[in-house]
Amino acid sequence: MFTLEKATQIFPDTLSADVVPALTARFSLLSAEDQLALIWFAYLEMGKTITIAAPGAARMQFAEPVLNRIKAMTFAEQSQVMVDLANRSDTEICRTYAIWSVNIKLGFWYRLGEWMEEGIVAPIPEGYQLSANAAAVLSSLKGIDAGQQITVLRNFVVDMGFDPSKVDGSERIAEPIVLPTAPEQRTKVSIAGVDNATILSYMDLLNANDFDQLIQLFLPDGALQPPFQRPIVGTDAILRFFREDCQNLKLLPETGVSEPSDGGFTQIKVTGKVQTPWFGAGVGMNVAWRFLLDPENKIYFVAIDLLASPAELLKFAR
Repeated sequence: MFTLEKATQIFPDTLSADVVPALTARFSLLSAEDQLALIWFAYLEMGKTITIAAPGAARMQFAEPVLNRIKAMTFAEQSQVMVDLANRSDTEICRTYAIWSVNIKLGFWYRLGEWMEEGIVAPIPEGYQLSANAAAVLSSLKGIDAGQQITVLRNFVVDMGFDPSKVDGSERIAEPIVLPTAPEQRTKVSIAGVDNATILSYMDLLNANDFDQLIQLFLPDGALQPPFQRPIVGTDAILRFFREDCQNLKLLPETGVSEPSDGGFTQIKVTGKVQTPWFGAGVGMNVAWRFLLDPENKIYFVAIDLLASPAELLKFAR
């Protein structure tokens, strides 16, 4: 019988982009000032090669009150708010930030970046020099592919703010759930080497934002493991993840392999790309999906791996 721990080990030769958690860990050891300067240097550097899409009004409505407060502050006060966020301090703004979804946090920093360029928000002090450690992190960040860069930068800002587990009685705040794409407007994926109906439906339903139908593909105790995170267990938690983190993604699966496994289970690995609404078609993250299906073709486990290199897209070695 499969356990969750055993399920996570399927297709063990999948090479994920370990540089992402490594850079995230190195970033967390920097001072708050260096963290903030590195984010802005990286933001400006990436802006030369990657077009970041402006977040929509629905996403920004929850951040606007805090942003407007920051806009009215002096440069010194603005800088202190950002340092507090990096230090995960116990302040009102840090507590508010803590319960925002990932997308709202990303929108918040996008707007601050715009305002910094416009001179509305405190800029990096003229002549500011990154520490040697921060400069090394920035140099490493420049050397990885765009899909990995955006994942690293996402990780940098997601963990800022007060510890959400210590914010008593506050519901997590996420952008409104978009309506699923109308059936007649949906497109269907095809995957070379894989014709399993559950796998094809997973991709099609996620692309259509049809999360209520998508969750029906999972066993009640099924699990989903996002890149470099612990598995999310149970359909309620997985559905919340889909609604908060997966709206308007575009999955572009390319090839796959299917193998029988123990107890009538089937393990399937698919590789391809994922485009996010933040970067559109400009950046495709190289991804593998590792599925474990029960004998009734229900999803017991799926891991999403950010791949180490484009060459991994073509590899199916076990």
